[in-house]
Amino acid sequence: MADLNKFFETVDSLKPEFIQRLSDAVAIPSVSADAEHRPEVVKMAHWTVDQLKALGAHDIELRELGVQEGTEDLQLPPVVLAKYGNDANKKNILIYGHLDVQPALKEDGWNTDPFVLTVDEEKDVMYGRGSTDDKGPVIGWLNAIEAYKKAGIDFPVNLVMCFEGMEESGSLGLEQLVFAEGDKYFKGVDAVCISDNYWLGTTHPVLTYGLRGCNYYSITITGPGADLHSGVFGGIVNEPMIDLSKVLATLVDGKGKIQIEGVDKMVAPVTEEERSRYDDIHYDIKELTEATGGNDINMHSTKEDTLMARWRYPSLSIHGIEGAFSGAGAKTVIPAKVSGKFSIRTVPNINSKMLDELVFAHVEKEFAKLGSKCKLNVELVHDGDYWVSDPNNWNFTAAKKATKAVWGVEPDLTREGGSIPITLIFEQATKSDVLLLPMGRGDDGAHSINEKLNISNYIGGVKTLGAYLHYIAEEKKE
Repeated sequence: MADLNKFFETVDSLKPEFIQRLSDAVAIPSVSADAEHRPEVVKMAHWTVDQLKALGAHDIELRELGVQEGTEDLQLPPVVLAKYGNDANKKNILIYGHLDVQPALKEDGWNTDPFVLTVDEEKDVMYGRGSTDDKGPVIGWLNAIEAYKKAGIDFPVNLVMCFEGMEESGSLGLEQLVFAEGDKYFKGVDAVCISDNYWLGTTHPVLTYGLRGCNYYSITITGPGADLHSGVFGGIVNEPMIDLSKVLATLVDGKGKIQIEGVDKMVAPVTEEERSRYDDIHYDIKELTEATGGNDINMHSTKEDTLMARWRYPSLSIHGIEGAFSGAGAKTVIPAKVSGKFSIRTVPNINSKMLDELVFAHVEKEFAKLGSKCKLNVELVHDGDYWVSDPNNWNFTAAKKATKAVWGVEPDLTREGGSIPITLIFEQATKSDVLLLPMGRGDDGAHSINEKLNISNYIGGVKTLGAYLHYIAEEKKE
């Protein structure tokens, strides 16, 4: 523990520099979804390269991904690839993060400028877009390298780094790059660590071993050749909006149970070992009420049922309708064409292609029942598979030891209801174990206004990342 304690002390001494590094990164508005801000994403990539060079990284590449599909000349931002250390006797650990952020404007409701890191030492918090998602964790890895260097401690592993700039816009181009480099740039990777998720709550650290997938669908119903006046045509023509409403209403019931026949039969049964993990998880369902704006709309009465519904069972959500009137006032129009968007969060052992077939068959059957003369089209917009790992494998064992060393407690083993498709891609491309090791808390407000990262989580997170590298170096690979 002597080296590790020295590393921890060095991290504490470098706290001002580490906060300044995050401040410099937050100041770059690297919003990938906005074409006008795309140069800022590129700027963020170059900033990261400069940081890596100063720290002594090697084999640094800005890997170009070409023009974004569907555009004429909009370039995808480059992926930053880098390595740190090349000792053949050390393990090779691949780390991933993203440099782009969600859009943010002061007028959206932010209390501070979203692209100025506002530090409140008294409240132990830093506000800024990207502070927790995902610039804080990415920079945490850079901080860990610097702390090892300045502590004069031999770096315990060889790092292989992959930092992208399109995660908030679907990670366009990254899957192809990762698979192409599986036996090239990423050859010899022993384990993968991703820090792009959060604690379940606000007080207890976690390690995440599972993610739900996501299949996103669109139902389009077309009727007249143009919008119609309801006073003239109401009651004498089939209306796309009515048809769509009726079809959408058949997808899920008021208790959240998916009504598409065959979906529940694909879901893997709960094992006793899995069920037992929920007993000790630090979570109060009152936190759900707080997270939903103070309104008690939870459909479940126990912690276990709530978390299982969030993590290990599929869910169906209806997201919106395109083409219908949604402005202020009253407009008595019959829309000619409307599209409803919905998604299904998938879990083991749901087969994505089989799910598509069940969805299409259900929608077509329910639409046929209406006897409408409108036209139906249902399609898959995009999909991403679920991921689940063994929380008892050697990668997780190292992370458990690191968490205990920093936070003084055993981490909760959690799954997540959201999706990070690149997790499964790295697992398949490198044929190695993947771990999700979060830095931020469950109330950080990623993607929302007033996104924040607690200072204690930032500094403690740097220590955790560094301790993980210390312990994974010692752990016997399975």
